[in-house]
Amino acid sequence: MVTGVSRRGFLTARPAPAFRPLPPGITTTSLAACTGCGDCVTACPQQILLIAEDRVAIDFARGECTFCDACAGACAEAVFTLPAAMGHRAAISDGCLARRGTTCMSCRDACPEDAIRFIPRMGGPFLPDLSAAACTGCGACIAPCPAEAIAMRQKEPAHA
Repeated sequence: MVTGVSRRGFLTARPAPAFRPLPPGITTTSLAACTGCGDCVTACPQQILLIAEDRVAIDFARGECTFCDACAGACAEAVFTLPAAMGHRAAISDGCLARRGTTCMSCRDACPEDAIRFIPRMGGPFLPDLSAAACTGCGACIAPCPAEAIAMRQKEPAHA
């Protein structure tokens, strides 16, 4: 039985996230076609997919998405759409060690897109700066963060 609380969340007494990231190519509309069969979960070579509330979701604490599309290939329903892009991007909270005065650049080192850079400042460690345009939402920065200060946030809808 899958509940809304991860093991890490239970042990740290943190509630389940209000926003649950979806695999690449899934929209909130196409998610309605998901039957919760788990074929995509089995097909994922990174083992980051799970079934939560009878629908597919991603747990970036397990690793990152490589956009291999194995999940889409295994799905018999019209859940995955093209292009296979994420509907979310990373956000760094004030819990970040660098923002709290401790030198840390683990998120930058893990990011395959170089979407996170660190800006020098006087009297303290460099501060993270995330490029929303460069962030693919792959989640590579989440698991390495020792402060659990990075989470996914839904992208703002494009305006015409």
